[in-house]
Amino acid sequence: MDTICLSIFFLLAPVITLANGQPLVPALFTFGDSVLDVGINNHLKTVIKADFLPYGRDFITHKPTGRFCNGKLASDFTAEYLGFTSYPQPYLSGGKNLLIGASFASAASGYLDTTAELYNALSLTQQLEYYKEYQNKVAEIAGKSNASSIISGAIYLVSAGSNDFLQNYYINPLLYKKYTANQFGNIIITSYINFIQNLYAMGARRIGVTTLPPLGCLPAAITVFGSDSNECVAKLNNDAVSFNSKLNATSQSLRTKLSGLNLVVLDSYKPLYDLITKPAENGFFESRKACCGTGLLETSILCNTESVGTCANASEYVFWDGFHPSEAANKFLASNLLASGISLIS
Repeated sequence: MDTICLSIFFLLAPVITLANGQPLVPALFTFGDSVLDVGINNHLKTVIKADFLPYGRDFITHKPTGRFCNGKLASDFTAEYLGFTSYPQPYLSGGKNLLIGASFASAASGYLDTTAELYNALSLTQQLEYYKEYQNKVAEIAGKSNASSIISGAIYLVSAGSNDFLQNYYINPLLYKKYTANQFGNIIITSYINFIQNLYAMGARRIGVTTLPPLGCLPAAITVFGSDSNECVAKLNNDAVSFNSKLNATSQSLRTKLSGLNLVVLDSYKPLYDLITKPAENGFFESRKACCGTGLLETSILCNTESVGTCANASEYVFWDGFHPSEAANKFLASNLLASGISLIS
């Protein structure tokens, strides 16, 4: 979609929303990992949490919510673009407003259940179990017919795969000595197929799936795997590109096989790579180091109020912590994702 069309959409979206007082879709659901986790890990016995400052310092409330960011996630901006006046809550929070959707995403999760198990995160299998529970609750609240309309008309966002590589495959000799990255990618794709088929069977019809980001350019990945270089790790990026190619081909096949499925692959690789390699052109100052602490490694419990060196203005940084984009970068990414996923709301 070109820039002019996108600009027109942004102009019209508020008009459409205000015209009938409703968002463009009935609900928004998110599944996957920390890119979409809005606080579900707060309710789990895991060390992979972000429910403490400086996480959330630039959020609306200036308080940590469990988001792995200084402020809003890309999915928060997406919710705003769609006309929602509040964000889908983490399902385990017991929030009341279930009719606008919910977030089941759990930091440190992946397409492989074993990845989530390593960190006591919610696996995608468990996330679907909670979604089934959610459906029963909504049917009780709104009736089966209304619940069915919400489920089929909603947008589903999925982000996973990064942890399968970064926090499982690359650091586990039992895996990387047995499988090439290409072979491991095929294993992940099998799990991806099962997840989409199961989500489809539960009524989802509009699904947006993000690609892997440029794994080799994440600050922590450069620090750990970069051999004392400040450059992106080519092997990791190549593995991400290869996996994304499989993801695209597999998604096209699923669209053909599953009647009525609108499955869109949302490219997060190129826009984030552009931000990282050309920060100044996009209004950013720093893309090698993250804002929190030294900016080289810190994430989750290592990114805390005692972290020395945390930047004053995160909007100048592409990354908030060693793995996650800043709110400013998330806003940029959300605009790009919406442009590539426009068919989900048309």
